[in-house]
Formats: sequence, C-alpha cells, structure tokens
Amino acid sequence: MKVGIIGCGNISKIYLENAAVFHNYTIEAVSDLVLERAQERAKEYGIPKAYTTEELLNDPEIELVINLTIPAAHADIACQALNKGKHVYGEKPLAVELADGERILALSHDKGLYVGNAPDTSLGAGIQTVRKLLDEGAIGEPLSATAFMMGAGHENWHPDPAFYYKHGGGPMFDMGPYYLTALIHLLGPAARVTGSARISRPERTITSQPKYGEKIAVEVPTQINSVIDFENGTVVSMIMSFDVQSHQLPHIEIYGTEGTISVPDPNTFGGPVYLKKKNQQQWEEVPLIDGYVGNSRGLGVAEMVAAIQEQKKSRVEGALAYHVLEMMHGVYQSSNEQKHVILSSSCQRPAAFVNQTF
Repeated sequence: MKVGIIGCGNISKIYLENAAVFHNYTIEAVSDLVLERAQERAKEYGIPKAYTTEELLNDPEIELVINLTIPAAHADIACQALNKGKHVYGEKPLAVELADGERILALSHDKGLYVGNAPDTSLGAGIQTVRKLLDEGAIGEPLSATAFMMGAGHENWHPDPAFYYKHGGGPMFDMGPYYLTALIHLLGPAARVTGSARISRPERTITSQPKYGEKIAVEVPTQINSVIDFENGTVVSMIMSFDVQSHQLPHIEIYGTEGTISVPDPNTFGGPVYLKKKNQQQWEEVPLIDGYVGNSRGLGVAEMVAAIQEQKKSRVEGALAYHVLEMMHGVYQSSNEQKHVILSSSCQRPAAFVNQTF
C-alpha cells in the first residue's frame, strides 16, 4: 500500500526509519506546513515526493495517510484525508475534543475507510506476553490493578516544553493513551471513571535549553488521580503526574485471585514481565513471547494495512482510540462535577497479537 506522511516533526523520524522493516506498505510522500522540512525529510530518507499538505491529499496514488501533526490538528487532517478517499492512521490522541473524535469515526464509517491510531506499543512482545498470561489464567481472575506515570515535568529537559502544559497536553493526554490502551488490551473496555485533577502550580519555569528561564502558564491539570471500573469488574487505580520528583512504583501491576503480574512500561514494546503466584516466595521473570521488542513505531500501520487487505477488524481501530479519549475526558469531567462518569462508548478487546511479520 502506498502511504504518505503529513507532519515532519521529530516523531516522523522513527516512522521513516522503521518503514524499511515493514513490507506491506511503502512511504511514497511526505508533507509539512513548512515545505522545506518535508524536503529535508524526503532527502534524508529517500522518499520520492515532498509535498504541501494539499498536494499530498490530492495525490490519487496515496492510499493511506499517517497523520503526525500536532494533536490540535489531528481531527481536521484526518477528516480531510477521509474526504479524499484515504485511510488514516494517526498519532495519539485520536483528537483533542470528543466531538472531533465522533466526527472522524462517523466519516470513516460513511466512507467505508479505516481509521487507526497510536499507540501501537501494546502490540509489542511485552504487553502481549502479559496478555498471554492473563488469557491462560496465570493469576486467576483479575480483581484490581494499579498504574503510575509520574515525573517532574518536561520543562526540566525538553527543548520546547510549553505545549505539554497547554490544552490537549498534560500528563493525561500526553501519556494516558499508552497506559489506557494497554489496559484495554489486557482487561477489555471500561464502564465508569472517577477522578480528581488539579493544576498544582499555575506557572512553570523552563530550566532546559534553548529557552532557559522562560515562564509557562499552565492550562491543564498536572496531577490526576483516577479510578477506572472496567466492564469485566476489574478496578484500576491510576495516577498521571508532572508533579513527582521521584518514586519507586511500578508502571502497571495487575492483581488476581491467584497472583500478580508486573507489566512493563506501556511506552515501550519489550519487557521485562514479572509474575508472582500465590504461595510463591520470589518473583519470576517471564520470557517474552516472540514479537517486537525494540522501538517498532509503525507496527500499527502495518497491522492496519494487513487488516484492510484482508478485510478484517484492526487491533488499532478508531473505536478503541475514541474509547481512550472518552476515558480521559471522563476523568476530568468527574473531577469538575464531583461525580462518577458513566462512559457512553465501548470497544472490543483487541485480538491477541501473536508475532506476525508484514
């Protein structure tokens, strides 16, 4: 399948590098708001065409668009591509606003086109090893889980961190999709969310270069504590924070009637995976199943292309990404309205992903 990339920022590099790994699609064109940036990427990676966005969308040979624009532009670019008859795979989140997510899904349905979305790390060997353990009953019935993504904030290291504190940013929208997508792969969809969110400091000072000393007005919560009730009965406690200097908590742990699984970082494709069964004295590291362990971003594109060609449901489908989007908004709504929020959307738990080469 012939693919074009819209958005040639930093994230585009790993997609362009990994395109050589996957053989069911080729990147034929790149575009960016700044044409010179697209031309640089095309030259660097040997891409045949460097386009403006309009030129790429109008190229009849491009069958699928990888949407790597900033989150605020995700919805408009996705809808433009769908209206041009092209499938779309986008970076996370699906959109910033729920209404825009709904617009994308409705248009893809009307046009009979696929929409897929990052993250695809849940297709990696790490999360899929945990999936296999759960499906085999290694810890019995899952009862509860914890999830922690906590750091001190991007102003300490990122060259241009202001976005992370503006609408569409923050720890929930930045990292939440990795954790929530992994939990859906492992436990299925959620039914209800509850949250407490706050802006801990109204202003941040950049201590990284080149913008050292500049001030950032914080617009989004930076400390979010939530409880998620999954349809299968599992209750998950999750913290997303840019206010924690250090901690020793796991990324994700799942607690069952017969034991506990320690889940690897959902922002990576590999391990380690640890298991401790009831009455077992020590944790054991579980060998990973055959699969993708390195930085394999673009795997979701290959999986969706295979699904299109075989006319099957994709594991990175837009319905899952929309469910994640509603979960994140639901936590904020719960905090603002001081009540539980019943989710209106759901999705299918994706099929297990046994190592496939494309």
